[in-house]
Amino acid sequence: MEGIGPVRGCLTPVRHHGCLRNMSYTHSSTLRQMMAAMAALALFPAAAQADPSGKSTRYWDCCKPSGAWSGKASVSKPVNSCAANGVTVVGSGVQSGCNSGTASNSAFTCNNQQPWSVNSTLSYGYAAAAIAGSSESGWLCACYKLTFNSGTVSGKQMVVQVTNTGGDLSSNQFDLLIPGGGEGIFTQGCTAQWGVAAPGWGAQYGGISSDAQCSTLPSALQAGCHWRFQWFANANNPSFTFHRVKCPAAITANTGCIRADDSSQPTN
Repeated sequence: MEGIGPVRGCLTPVRHHGCLRNMSYTHSSTLRQMMAAMAALALFPAAAQADPSGKSTRYWDCCKPSGAWSGKASVSKPVNSCAANGVTVVGSGVQSGCNSGTASNSAFTCNNQQPWSVNSTLSYGYAAAAIAGSSESGWLCACYKLTFNSGTVSGKQMVVQVTNTGGDLSSNQFDLLIPGGGEGIFTQGCTAQWGVAAPGWGAQYGGISSDAQCSTLPSALQAGCHWRFQWFANANNPSFTFHRVKCPAAITANTGCIRADDSSQPTN
């Protein structure tokens, strides 16, 4: 028939009944394959995106954290900051002791915002951070689970609430808040609060170098200092992967700060 040529795999015209049967079988087979592929996709969805990688440092500068000022993020209340005794919570409008340089009428980091172990493989704590693709309003008072993958702490996990922002931090850097971890760029806060000579306890960056030196800190800060050399195994700026989680109540009990979107986050 003019204008009707052979179909691939069929040497006779298209309208030949044998070729029509072949075409029907081929189309049915293709349809079944497509349906099977769609079913497989439903059973095995695309793998979740891998957690980003981060790097850690440590500090304890005694300063009022950035999250303690009002209007920084959509939260229940600003992060607690304390009077010079490290216990009495003061208002969000009180100036930072790192600005005033004096203990009176100034705000500092509260003593209870130091790390502690939950068990042999999990700890809770606080950090300053800079997170890629986000901003201070997006990370303040959010909690993140860090899974360490280097150094003496490899395999352990830590949930931290971000209470501060560091202008000297690079992308995906978490500066863990650890007593005796070094004052960093702000060296006047611990002098104002505790009367220790600048740059505080130990080196300005890195802090003290042994568990025994924790005894030189105020007694209220020594537990968090010992944590570094015991549970944390004196890990030196270990790397990790991380993702956001719902803040544990034990963490927010110390800061008083809960993000408006916290309840929608995964618990693990």
